[in-house]
Amino acid sequence: MNQKIRSLIKSTGKYIPHKIVKNEDFMTHSFFEKDGSPVLRNNADVINKFQAITDIEERRYADPEQMTSDLAHLAAKNAIERCHQNPEELDYIIVAHNFGDIKFGENRTDMVPTLASRVKHKLGIQNPNCVAYDLPFGCPGWLQGMIQANYYIQSGDAKNVMVIGAEALSRIIDPHDKDSMIYSDGAGATILTASEKQGKGILSHKSQTHTQNEAWFLRMEGSSKEDYEAYKNIYLKMDGRKVYEYALVNVPLVMQMAVEKAGITPDKITKVLVHQANGKMDEAILKRFFKLYDIDNPPSDIMPMTIAKLGNSSVATIPTLLDMILNNEMGDHHLVEGDIALLASVGAGMNINAMIYQF
Repeated sequence: MNQKIRSLIKSTGKYIPHKIVKNEDFMTHSFFEKDGSPVLRNNADVINKFQAITDIEERRYADPEQMTSDLAHLAAKNAIERCHQNPEELDYIIVAHNFGDIKFGENRTDMVPTLASRVKHKLGIQNPNCVAYDLPFGCPGWLQGMIQANYYIQSGDAKNVMVIGAEALSRIIDPHDKDSMIYSDGAGATILTASEKQGKGILSHKSQTHTQNEAWFLRMEGSSKEDYEAYKNIYLKMDGRKVYEYALVNVPLVMQMAVEKAGITPDKITKVLVHQANGKMDEAILKRFFKLYDIDNPPSDIMPMTIAKLGNSSVATIPTLLDMILNNEMGDHHLVEGDIALLASVGAGMNINAMIYQF
């Protein structure tokens, strides 16, 4: 590995679907518990409690004619246009997702050819040396793609790598499961480029996979409603409490490992970009992380959030958030030269990763 070579963010892009689905749109849903029994509380109470726990007010769904690869292509095109990147000079296209392309009204996943190959095709790239592949790694997939891209660049194998996180979770959720209100659709893209500018770019990273008792905290199962007409299909299911407890214990420790590998201290961190999974959970993770350094109160403006309006779009949450900050779409949240960001994610696997990046 060439330690003189750094991986710098050359450009970012995103695609946020136009369709807004508000919490009140779930008022007519029939919710069932995991054991198949009807939820006894009325929907207004269910939705109010959901919003209090997650902070989610609304989310975005893709248009019926769009699939995940379409969202990924639009985000990629956005990133390319912003920096006038010649697509033929991309060495890799890595697309992080978990369910492939799913047609509207169906539940069957389609991943042949890979979504990355579909994106390369849509971009019209002819260069066969532009390698396109998919990365299923749960919600931390985009960040893991950034880690892989960094290895390619530091090894001298690549100069320009595009990493995309795209998901259309609205196609894989059980309408009779309360957790269905968490998920949304979207895509974010990043172009990493090789540079010899020291003190910039990716400074460190750390990943973990826990599978002893944690492997099936997120999984695919049938509908909560036993006689649902699409009962033969399987849907994304989650043990919310177990995920919450797991994340609070383990994510701050992985964040700390990345910080220590970078040789910095928490006071040097300008922003913490955490996977937008659950508003209250992310706040608790942030507090636990700073508590590791005997800091009781994290800086009030250090963790920008998009979950209230965009929901949880899995692999797309962090690259979308990053793009919004870099393009001054997040109010008072900005990242300028010299700033250091800590990025972290957690999700199915169970997988965790963290990265330190200096702008």
